[in-house]
Amino acid sequence: MQALIERIRAEGMHLGGGILKVDSIINHQLDPKLLSAIGVAFAERFADVPIDRILTAEISGICPAIVTGIELNVPVVYARKKKPITMAGPVFLETAPSHTKGGETMLLVSAEFLRAGENILIIDDFLASGQTMLALARIVVSAGAKLAGVGAVVEKTFEGGRAAVLEKYDVPIQALARITAMRGDVITILDE
Repeated sequence: MQALIERIRAEGMHLGGGILKVDSIINHQLDPKLLSAIGVAFAERFADVPIDRILTAEISGICPAIVTGIELNVPVVYARKKKPITMAGPVFLETAPSHTKGGETMLLVSAEFLRAGENILIIDDFLASGQTMLALARIVVSAGAKLAGVGAVVEKTFEGGRAAVLEKYDVPIQALARITAMRGDVITILDE
């Protein structure tokens, strides 16, 4: 997605240690027109995949998942990181290491919002090591649903997440911007 790639080139910052700061684009400040285009791009890329529901992780995955849900006309569920008092009954729980926060992050989804037999598309802001995507995929499997595909706004190809997901699940994986390297101030992105 060329508009996203251009914004990452102009505003993205490599903070070292494999951390890419894109807070002015998708992780803190949000550009509604760019997000709308992200939803359209994901809907086009998954047009031939049956999807009943989208699953994402709190919080940075919510906006790209919602705009994709609008385009595909399907509900969006997000995995919470803390269990609210309103989350009663059966819950699917997985953990994933957080590269930006350090330590393990809990991911909880109420069983009432994932149903057996449904086709679930996972959408998130980043695909790096693949650990968050894999934790979300385990939640899908625990629910008796089918993982239909995985979408990431930004993929850091050098962290091996795509291979980690494909090792366990034979599903289409789409990334709108694929970063192949980050060294110093240089962020290398594959052009479409």
